Amino acid sequence: MKKWYRDYGLQARMMLTMFLLAAVYLLFLVVLSEYGGVGTYGLIVFAGFFLLIQFFFSDKLVLWSMGGRIVTEQEEPRLHETISRLCAIADLPKPKIAIVDSNIPNAFATGRSKGSAVVAVTTSLKQRLSQPELEAVLAHELSHVKNRDMLVITIASFISTVAFFLVRNMLFFGVGGNRDRRGAGATVIIFVVSLAVWIISFLLIRALSRYREFAADRGSAIITGQPSHLASALMTISGVMERVPSRDLREVEGMNAFFIIPAISGDSIMNLFSTHPTVEARIRALSEMERRMEF
Repeated sequence: MKKWYRDYGLQARMMLTMFLLAAVYLLFLVVLSEYGGVGTYGLIVFAGFFLLIQFFFSDKLVLWSMGGRIVTEQEEPRLHETISRLCAIADLPKPKIAIVDSNIPNAFATGRSKGSAVVAVTTSLKQRLSQPELEAVLAHELSHVKNRDMLVITIASFISTVAFFLVRNMLFFGVGGNRDRRGAGATVIIFVVSLAVWIISFLLIRALSRYREFAADRGSAIITGQPSHLASALMTISGVMERVPSRDLREVEGMNAFFIIPAISGDSIMNLFSTHPTVEARIRALSEMERRMEF
């Protein structure tokens, strides 16, 4: 087992992000209760119900959205053996393993805890990477499990999604659709607050997500002892991603916060607000680790 260095920077950022999101979300509920004509208790029950669904079924929801399926050791012996060995090094319980049939080379981890974690890889990733590169990517995903940052991103994404849903539907049906002046004013207030909640949560998630990717890259380097293997895998994945049709990339952009490299189409606005640091920045950090590490 390799010595694991607790990333206090990541822990602090996760706590701060959840605190700020909770404060923003409470304000959001207060405004909906005051101007939306919905009772406070009803809103609390509604929000609590969906947060519980996210908490207990986040892994299933993510896998379902990607079309992933859990595979047994008989179906994927090599993948199971690799993850079992990496888990022994990282002092982690073995997660469930899933395969996603996709031409987009990627991997992700999901689940609410170490005991309920799922690590998924796409068929394209398995085909494109060498064994050392694949091990580095799997170690990266296991680092997310080790750092317990999956649940924070899942819950934070839920809050952002609720606000975005309100903003989108109000734009579609019209902010001032209510003919009553008071009702129209209340609608405008809800729209503005929803937009602010979405923007704030969006930016908080992006900031946390970028830092956690650096943290998982460091974790992969610690587990494998070979930062260069992850650097090579990142270059391979990003190179293949450039050749994937934009239509395919757009279909999975909603999962970018979970991927090891975001699926971003060339004309996507998400280029401006990527959930990940650039591949070049990550490779520079890994190269620096290669120079510093003493094993």
